Amino acid sequence: MAHLAVNVDHVATLRQARGAEYPEPAAAALAAEAAGADAIVVHLREDRRHINERDVRIIKEVIRTRLIFEMAATTEMLGIALSVKPHTVTLVPEKREEITTEGGLDLINHHSSVKQTVEALKSTGIKVCIFIDPDLDQIKMAHKIDADMIEIHTGAFCDARVDHEREREFSRIVDAAKIGAKLKLSVNAGHGICYNTIKAFQGLDEIDEFSIGHSIVSRAVLTGMDRAVRDMAALIRDL
Repeated sequence: MAHLAVNVDHVATLRQARGAEYPEPAAAALAAEAAGADAIVVHLREDRRHINERDVRIIKEVIRTRLIFEMAATTEMLGIALSVKPHTVTLVPEKREEITTEGGLDLINHHSSVKQTVEALKSTGIKVCIFIDPDLDQIKMAHKIDADMIEIHTGAFCDARVDHEREREFSRIVDAAKIGAKLKLSVNAGHGICYNTIKAFQGLDEIDEFSIGHSIVSRAVLTGMDRAVRDMAALIRDL
């Protein structure tokens, strides 16, 4: 059965909208964990637009599940990761002007520098995941640079508005998951997945974990974090 990793970045987004001290991302992480989340995800961005170092360190200290730390492959972020020692680091591309991550990491053009980051993290026992588009060459490169796992970028599928686009993009995800599993990589999926699009993954057993944030936090605003996480976890159990 696939696992659920809950991203609490947008709890911090709500806090930053007013420059307030609340809501507290660590409290959201604990609530998600109590409701059945198998891991907690945070993305520390260069511009600190939502999550900050304090959040990362407190969440690492208080949760009992796994901490997945999303970061760009920079010297600054590597230093923070080596200090915090999360269970897993997910390496992602990052552009200051983007609203959210727009695509997977381009390993074909950046494999040398990313490989150095992978090696530095793995040398301290931190597992490494690469956030990647459902592209077979990129996945093969993730395997070549010795990543432990991949997270397939599902945004193009989740954002598709017509059937033929949706079918095409999901076919790419299926192929990516199968080649990743064949290469003995753990396969995760994330970006844009909501309570409707998660149902499309029925029977795709190659996916080990779904990383979901915005849709859960959005529902939590209306129903509470406990209900929002439990509803998503139930949908994943039925896949």
